[in-house]
This record gives sequence, structure tokens and C-alpha cells, in this order.
Amino acid sequence: MIEHLNRVVELVEANLGDEIDLSALARELGTTEYHLRRMFSSIAGMPLSEYVRRRRMTLAAADLRGDERLLDIAVRYGYGSTEAFGRAFRAVHGVAPGDVRRHGGPLRTQPHLRFRLTVEGNTPMDTRITDRPAFRLMGHAARVPLIHHGANPHILAHIASLPVSEHERLKAMSATEPVGLLQVSADVDPDATEGSELTYLHGVAVEADASTPDDLDAIDVPAGTWAVFRTEGPYPSALQATWAATATDWFPANPWLLRPGPSIVAVLERADDFSTATCELWLPIEPEGTPGVR
Repeated sequence: MIEHLNRVVELVEANLGDEIDLSALARELGTTEYHLRRMFSSIAGMPLSEYVRRRRMTLAAADLRGDERLLDIAVRYGYGSTEAFGRAFRAVHGVAPGDVRRHGGPLRTQPHLRFRLTVEGNTPMDTRITDRPAFRLMGHAARVPLIHHGANPHILAHIASLPVSEHERLKAMSATEPVGLLQVSADVDPDATEGSELTYLHGVAVEADASTPDDLDAIDVPAGTWAVFRTEGPYPSALQATWAATATDWFPANPWLLRPGPSIVAVLERADDFSTATCELWLPIEPEGTPGVR
């Protein structure tokens, strides 16, 4: 995986002014674009699209020191107008291109990334692999922004809006694995960009042919393989740490790829105030070298 991510960085550097054909590189490497994007985001700490934008604007800032027309610089880095280029430049550097021409800065440089293997993973991960037939996720869904660290207040507000009786009703409907009340994230941006919208569903898993009450939302999940990570400790920090470790420790050490599909958290046990919890994190996977949907 480290070698694959460095190939992605090389592809970016060779095509800073053009469209980046990540799907072609993924096919060459025997993996998927989806998996590459998710692993890049998790390990680099930023989406691939953001890294590309920062690198383009880093080099563009150097070009602004000369007398070249602003439009020519914009076109070189893939922008069709000075307005679009100016918006991207300001988003990265916090100042307009004209300010840099007049005053030389301030600038925020994005260095050329290099991924290196570090010896970590000294804490074993409690993981199992399971094949599941198709099933349905059923409950109350909402569109919320993605937040990587700490509790998501939008999700908390969504759950709090449901009466206690509704939680009990949903819990009674649980009919298959993953069991119990579930926290489901679906339609996630492949780059996992902070602030991008996803579908959050608070509900349960039922058989694929189960009928859905009119007042509930449903997500149909096809048959496939899942990696199930068990975690316990402070909530949600222990869960989020395990989620991050799947990218930095587990996927690089195992012959599996992350495939498109919902991620599911089953809360098995928790303290009354939810300060600690035992959870299962379900991630959809496929064997390395036999990529499915891209």
C-alpha cells in the first residue's frame, strides 16, 4: 500500500496541469480507485483532491513572481479562467494572486508528499472476516456533514430528536447481523473530505426481503465480505482511533481492499452516560487483486 500511494503522488506531480487518471493507475496496480482515495485520505490526513489543489497552488505561487500573464498561469494548472484560479489560490494561501505579485506573500507551501513505512501496529487488532448475504438497513436517515474527530453534533441532534419509544421499536426490529441499534454512514465521498455530506442512518439490520414501514428509510446492502473490528474504551475516541488504524495498520498488512458500501457501527455495550462503549466497526471489503465496482 505504501508503494501504491507513492505512485499516486508521482502521478499527481506528472500531471499537475491535467486531469489525473487515477482509475488507470488503480487498474495497473491491481487495486481500485475507491480504495486508493480512501487510504490516501486516511493516511495523508487530507483528501487526494485537496493535495492536488495545494500542490498546484504551491507551484503557481512561484510562477507569480515572474511577468507571465495570470491567465497563462491559470491554464497551466488546469483552470479555465482567472476567477476560478483566484478562488483556488485564495483557498490555499489566504491571499489573492495579485497580493503575491505585489508583496511576495504570505504563502502556505504544500511539500511533495512521501509515504514511508514505520514500524507500528504493536497493539493487536481484534478483527474477524465474515461473508454476509444481502440484507437491508432500516431506520431514520438524515444528511449530515462528515466530521473526523470528536462527536458529530449533527448526528447527535438527529438521534436526540427520536423519542425513547422509537429506539425501543427499532431495537425490537433487529433481525440479522450486525445486531442491535446501528450507526450507519453511507454515500460517503470517496475522498472522505471533512465537511462533505453523507447519509447517516440510525436503525437496524433486517433480512433483505423485509418490508419497510412507511415512516422509516431503508438502505439495501448487497451480499459481500465484511471486516469486523471490535473496539472498547472511551467513546467515540477509541472507535475513531480504530477506524484510523484500519488504514495505517490493518489494510497495509492484509490482502483486502475497501469496497464501496456503508460503514456500520454496532454498539454492543455502553456506559449509561456513553463515556465508554464496546463497539463493532463493520467495513465492506473485497480480496486484493480482484477489484469489483470502481
